[in-house]
Amino acid sequence: MEPKPKRRTRERIIETSLRLFNEFGEPNVTTAFIADEMNISPGNLYYHFHKKDEILEEIFSAFRQETSHLLVTPGDRTHIEDFWLFLHLLFEQVWKYRFIFRDLNDLLTRNRMVEIGFKQILTQQVRTTIALCNGLVLTGAMRADARELRSLAINMSLITTYWLSYEYTRDPRGDQYAARIGRGVYQAMSLVAPFLLGDARLLLEKLSEEYLDR
Repeated sequence: MEPKPKRRTRERIIETSLRLFNEFGEPNVTTAFIADEMNISPGNLYYHFHKKDEILEEIFSAFRQETSHLLVTPGDRTHIEDFWLFLHLLFEQVWKYRFIFRDLNDLLTRNRMVEIGFKQILTQQVRTTIALCNGLVLTGAMRADARELRSLAINMSLITTYWLSYEYTRDPRGDQYAARIGRGVYQAMSLVAPFLLGDARLLLEKLSEEYLDR
């Protein structure tokens, strides 16, 4: 087997920065900290990124692009499993870039690119959630009017955005990936439950069983 090519320094900086931001919080990580963690000189890091905000913006651009792929408008008809999968994938993105959500208010205040980009992501998320709900309505799995669907979509986006802050307050030193993600999905889907009908309601209850006691 041919050896894998070495990753470029720029890619390593982004990868290391994301890990440190997630572990310590973006405000607590300096470029000197990143360079020291990588065992490179500050000058070498400066050659690629002149300031930490440039690293932040590149990471946020990757987050925005990856998340946008999840927020494409679904087909006309959807099923409860589609909703469940959508939320799982969304929460996996939240976990992968968890520093953004834990430091969100600070980042929105300091960085215009993050402010504009995150607002657009939220708008897109609400739109996609409404489309998923409309798909359930069309299949007869859900009953709700347009006003209820919009309120539901906003509330689900609220849980997605601030779930990790709640989890961190609840257990600051915990790092149980599956449990935290699963609880978030369950809480978001529990908002949908009152609107579901028949087999869809029963299926949601079955899917939710493993998270009830966590």
